[in-house]
Amino acid sequence: WFIEFENEPENLEEFALKIDNAMRKQNVYYDDLIVGNVLRTLIITKVSKNGFQDYMRSIGKLGGQNKLPRLSNDRKIADFFKQ
Repeated sequence: WFIEFENEPENLEEFALKIDNAMRKQNVYYDDLIVGNVLRTLIITKVSKNGFQDYMRSIGKLGGQNKLPRLSNDRKIADFFKQ
């Protein structure tokens, strides 16, 4: 997960674990994938301030009716933030 924090939690790993546990309680299929080692627990990568705006600007889609994709079938967005 790529998250831009306004107020970063004191313990990022604990925060990630809380989110993961909440998702597992709400979605039995997700829990099965974690238990079966098909998926690993989530990992949070901090995005710098205005990072998502910078990404949208870099692809020429800042403003207007453009929205940042929440999910993607490829790694283009993730690779941008890993730089």
